[in-house]
Amino acid sequence: MKKVTIDPITRLEGHGKIEIFLDDQGNVADAYLQVPELRGFEKFCQGRPVEEMPRITPRICGVCPEAHLMASAKACDAVYNVEIPRTAKLLRELLYSIFYVTDHTTHFYALAGPDFVVGPDAPKEQRNILGIIHKVGVEVGGKVVNLRGFCHELIKQIGGKAVHPVAAVPGGMSKGLSKELQEEVLKYGKEAVEFGQFTIQLFNDIVLKNQGYVDLILSDMFAHQTYNMGLVDENNHVNFYDGRIRVVGPDGKEFVKFEAKDYLKHIEEHVEPWSYLKFPFLKNVGWKGFVDGMDSGVYKATPLSRLNASDGMATPLANEEHDRMYKTLGGKPVHQTLATHWARIIELLYAAERWVELAEDPDITGPDYRVVPTETPKEGVGVVEAPRGTLYHHYKTDENGMIQEANLIVGTTNNNAPINMSVKKAAMGLIKNGKVSDGLLNQVEMAFRAYDPCLGCATHTLPGQMPLIVHIFDSHRNRVESFQRD
Repeated sequence: MKKVTIDPITRLEGHGKIEIFLDDQGNVADAYLQVPELRGFEKFCQGRPVEEMPRITPRICGVCPEAHLMASAKACDAVYNVEIPRTAKLLRELLYSIFYVTDHTTHFYALAGPDFVVGPDAPKEQRNILGIIHKVGVEVGGKVVNLRGFCHELIKQIGGKAVHPVAAVPGGMSKGLSKELQEEVLKYGKEAVEFGQFTIQLFNDIVLKNQGYVDLILSDMFAHQTYNMGLVDENNHVNFYDGRIRVVGPDGKEFVKFEAKDYLKHIEEHVEPWSYLKFPFLKNVGWKGFVDGMDSGVYKATPLSRLNASDGMATPLANEEHDRMYKTLGGKPVHQTLATHWARIIELLYAAERWVELAEDPDITGPDYRVVPTETPKEGVGVVEAPRGTLYHHYKTDENGMIQEANLIVGTTNNNAPINMSVKKAAMGLIKNGKVSDGLLNQVEMAFRAYDPCLGCATHTLPGQMPLIVHIFDSHRNRVESFQRD
């Protein structure tokens, strides 16, 4: 049996490889996304004061530290049984909306965009952000850089740091928002709305007007009939920061809706020996393997999943685009994996609109942005929608607030099973009779790239060990000694 390896896989956060096994006829027999890195945050958070978790867990990832900050702070609120003031909630969601705009911008333009703007079969040295700028012009590149620049500056002003912000604390926020900064935030928020509209128009012109790309999006090899998960508000509209977790079936009908604290009643994690990522599934359906359908507990938690699990967007411009996408693709739910890119930029527009709404709220500059916790700590769960999927932080403490157990289910972990299914199905649809090319392998990568996987914060394993191999080389690059720890 022949093996084709894509190592490393590209344009993602973290490290991974794809192993494709061909039968004697050169067709795909099996394929796996393998993650060779291990992060031990659940373990080394034990013994730490729980109030340190919002400072520790954002260090898990330099791409979405704001997601871990918010989930951690919300878990701490629950540990101390404290209801944060309205101003604090507004500030947290404002910070989070600004983060969402810059994060979705990064993925669309730098990670996913090259496959559509430059083309999936373009030479690999052109499939990057520079290739995009060459194709669409320096002006577009300038818009992207400018937006990310002012987003990170605002994150620094509101969150305390441009990367790994720290301002969300148990009971609220560590500082408030001045009226001067409010005006600046509002000005840039309106620019972000314009950028969101510009991005959707770019998608219309480059992707939707290219029949080849539309056929690729709609092709069966990039489609899976799974359950979909997402956080929704009281109107079942998409919400990134607060709400209940809603799961709909492959038929689009509501399967369950639950509070964050009840997540373990509905989610369980399966382990395979060939990956450091676990495979969450719906406990009340059961693990049936890497298969589609109502009888399989596999679910997705992606931008497309959030839209599938909702009844629409909570802001007007984004809701118009939500309706147009579903009308174009034949109704809800949509199971085409590559349509996730379209859903992502609809979310970008929603985040920008929500940013403006929050900045215009007069209470956001209020003086009451924190309640100091007074109750004895015990246990709490915090949930937000990370850009890559539903993010759960669950802490158990002793009476002194020292962490005894920590459980994290991150966005990419939720999507681990469908990612592997997507990689295999794409490989089976693309590779025939042993014919493999760089363009074909890049299209296999497109199957996982749609999920925007972040493998740095997703990797966990039992029993939590990883072999260590160290090679020592001399100045002539000759290996002189090796050490191994199993």
